[in-house]
Amino acid sequence: MWRNIASSALSFLVVVVFLLGGVIVWGQNTYNSAGPSDAPVCLRVDRGASMRDASASLAEQGAISSPVIFRIGADYAGKSGDLKAGSWLIPEGATMGEITRIITRGGASTCGTEIVYRIGVNDQEVELRELDLETNRYVEKAAYDLAEEEAPAVFEEVRGQADTRFRVAVAEGTTSWQVVEGLKSVDVLEGEVAEVPAEGTLAPDSYEVARGDTRASLIERMTEAQEVIVAAAWASRAEGLPLENEDELLILASIIEKETAVAEERRQVASVFENRLRRGMRLQTDPTVIYGITEGKGVLGRGLRASELRAATPWNTYVIEGLPPTPIANPGRASIEAAVDPAVTDYVFFVADGTGGHAFAETLDEHNANVARWRAIEAERNQTE
Repeated sequence: MWRNIASSALSFLVVVVFLLGGVIVWGQNTYNSAGPSDAPVCLRVDRGASMRDASASLAEQGAISSPVIFRIGADYAGKSGDLKAGSWLIPEGATMGEITRIITRGGASTCGTEIVYRIGVNDQEVELRELDLETNRYVEKAAYDLAEEEAPAVFEEVRGQADTRFRVAVAEGTTSWQVVEGLKSVDVLEGEVAEVPAEGTLAPDSYEVARGDTRASLIERMTEAQEVIVAAAWASRAEGLPLENEDELLILASIIEKETAVAEERRQVASVFENRLRRGMRLQTDPTVIYGITEGKGVLGRGLRASELRAATPWNTYVIEGLPPTPIANPGRASIEAAVDPAVTDYVFFVADGTGGHAFAETLDEHNANVARWRAIEAERNQTE
């Protein structure tokens, strides 16, 4: 009898072990198989939240099929205590294992809301935007002009959330003084900038920052980025450029930046100035005259006077020969690359064409005809205003 009992117990134990093994295999397969979601999900994890909270939210949003298996798998992987606060983008069909890695590795939030401080040539704007999961693009939710408006209440609410990201976007063509002044209004940054950096040495771009970062550290990042861009451009420069060094490259690139915002014609504008340099012609470009008046501290806000075109300043290229002594703004990558790889042309003149771009010419007669057309366009516009 005891033999039968022992045999039955052993059989029962084998079945239990077999079933348990099957459950484990099933759980592992479920944990590592594609998830049920057919669209991306943004999981917000508040400070102090637990893996149980996260699994419940994931299940509610349809990203996982079983909160229990998710928690067991995270615990088995040794990740249960590593949950990070923030907003995490969960791709469609992500496995539980992939989701566990996403929400425990840390770093900046990958979805949710973002506040962007935009430092431009003419204004400074603060924008609140949110990632649209369908298009994977950020969509503006609110914005205000720092100089003219107070922050809407929603900004104060979002600014205090732990998962909000912050970004400083600096436009091409801003001066170093404008950048430093703009950073003073970025309220998530701390500290002061000891002195205005040399003109042209800051890379216009979009920089992610964290609450408590210093303004000086951001300036350092921008300076290092510009050094890398300029060095790479200079190393790959075309042969025969009328430029002696990287400093002259920055000067010319800044003039190109201020003369055109049309991407397709940057290399043509570069060719005009470089052809003029080769022929010993004065550059005669209005932005250099403006910089001689403002020295980069603000915007002129009016047209140039004839007397200003004749006035001698170190930057007035109607008066001086060759390049001015310093850049007149911070050029972006595209203008820097145009300066070292100009279009091959015989152009030495250009003027606005009424479409936002320019009409280029090889001879003075062609240029005068282009100028006449531009003045006719201006006159017509003045009559309709």
